[in-house]
Amino acid sequence: NATEEKFVLDTLAGCIEYKSLLDVVVDAFFVRDGRYCLISERNLYIVICYLATFQLEELGLQHFSRIVKSLDTAKMQKFLRFFFNALYLNTWIKDEWSQFYDSLYVKENWIDPLLRWQPKVQQLIEQLTDTLSNRTTMVKSSMVTQPKEFNLTVPKPRAIPIPLPIPLLEKRPPVSTSTAPLGLVSPANLLRVHSIPLSRSLMKILNSTGPNTDPCRTPLVTNLHLDIEPLTTTLWMRPSNQFLTHRTTDNIPIKLNAAAILREGALYQRKMEQELKRIENLLRGAGDPSEFLEWQKQMRGKDLEEQLAEIECRRLQGKLSHEEAVLAHQNVIQENKKKADLMREEKAELMHRYAEKRLQEQKEMRDLVEQVVEGHKNAKQAKIKLQKYKQRIVQEVCEENRELLRQALEEEEEKLRKRYELIQQIRAIESLPSVRQKFVDLTETGGHGLICEMSIVELRERLALLRDAQKAAEEEKRDQIIHEKQAKEQLLLDKLDQISLFRAQLGRAAALKQEEKKRKSQSGERPMKDERILNLQKKIVEKTMERKKQAGLL
Repeated sequence: NATEEKFVLDTLAGCIEYKSLLDVVVDAFFVRDGRYCLISERNLYIVICYLATFQLEELGLQHFSRIVKSLDTAKMQKFLRFFFNALYLNTWIKDEWSQFYDSLYVKENWIDPLLRWQPKVQQLIEQLTDTLSNRTTMVKSSMVTQPKEFNLTVPKPRAIPIPLPIPLLEKRPPVSTSTAPLGLVSPANLLRVHSIPLSRSLMKILNSTGPNTDPCRTPLVTNLHLDIEPLTTTLWMRPSNQFLTHRTTDNIPIKLNAAAILREGALYQRKMEQELKRIENLLRGAGDPSEFLEWQKQMRGKDLEEQLAEIECRRLQGKLSHEEAVLAHQNVIQENKKKADLMREEKAELMHRYAEKRLQEQKEMRDLVEQVVEGHKNAKQAKIKLQKYKQRIVQEVCEENRELLRQALEEEEEKLRKRYELIQQIRAIESLPSVRQKFVDLTETGGHGLICEMSIVELRERLALLRDAQKAAEEEKRDQIIHEKQAKEQLLLDKLDQISLFRAQLGRAAALKQEEKKRKSQSGERPMKDERILNLQKKIVEKTMERKKQAGLL
């Protein structure tokens, strides 16, 4: 059809001509409402935007609606709702189009017609929305497969197997009483092989308490005897292969590096010294600090609760300040809207004044152009005289330039001649033969007059002596490192033995402390919340309700 072909060509030409205007709207649509639309459909939105802006008067709403409904309903509803938004047309679309064309022309020819068509197009958008809401999807009913039973043969019943008789084990010969058990070691041998610092110090304290000691210390000594017995029993029950004189690292269940072993050994050594010091103080009559430690623990717990309450108060105060800031921000937005309205009114008034001023300036320019044309007619004769004067001056200047160029050429030729003669003399001097050989004696010194100077032969001998001395020092250092390494390995083995003993004792003590802690935690009461926290929570709820009401008004 010739009419349709002409319409298509006109539409294509219009889209190319007004491409800058259409790109503004389509790019903004992809940024705001069309983030999930395909970029391959960009040309479709450009054509619809062109028809709505420039061809809606000629097409009419009926033909335009037919074109829109023939396309995808959801996409057209989203694009038309974005483009025919009155706020967008009056604000940023108008400002962006005014950068390419005059603002008055944009408003009269494009923005105002779009605003006139906006109510009718809004009805079209509502029809598209209703179509989307009433659309129903047909669900295909799938055939359900009915399973059939397999035609299997009935299995025959299996016979119950007869249990076999359990064979009896032969009696082992009894262990001879003449040999000692390999897995146990007596406490005396254990203390003799391993000189444990803790047991040695405790024995010194026990020996120091004689018949002349204070009678109030006897209960402590009895308690010390009772404390030593479990340790001795524990050591008695341990296998003897952990306390043999040839200690091997394979029998030790601790896998640590050297630094960790030394660090843990030093920790246990400090703990042992502190325990010995505490026992000595108790033997001298000092008091038990357990009550003070319990009081200190309670006070620290109270301080911790106060700190947690203070932290909660600060958090709630921050939340309250955030709500107040949101309210202040909403008030600022309202004030900015009022200021923007006032600025728009002032801008319209200034544009009106500017248009009047431009008209007045154009009128003044016309008068000035007429005066200048009359002055040009009288100035033609003066211009001819001035031209002749300038030609005479140019001829004089050209003659002077020729004379100066001739003098400069003569001076340059003289300089080149002198330079050429100098080069010839230098080349003649260089062509003369010269002796360049130099004989070197390695046994002679440089002859610079220094005390420390020497010949190359002497230097080589001294370097050889220095290399021999360096090798001897390296061998000595290597032997020293090997001895230190062996001593360190022996020290680590000793530390590992002590660590294994201390870990067993500390494990039992930790288990007792854990049980006592559980009993105390079960009998404790839950602390009540602070009044400041409750008041702040109430204020936050009130501010939140006020902010939501303010947002509803906006």
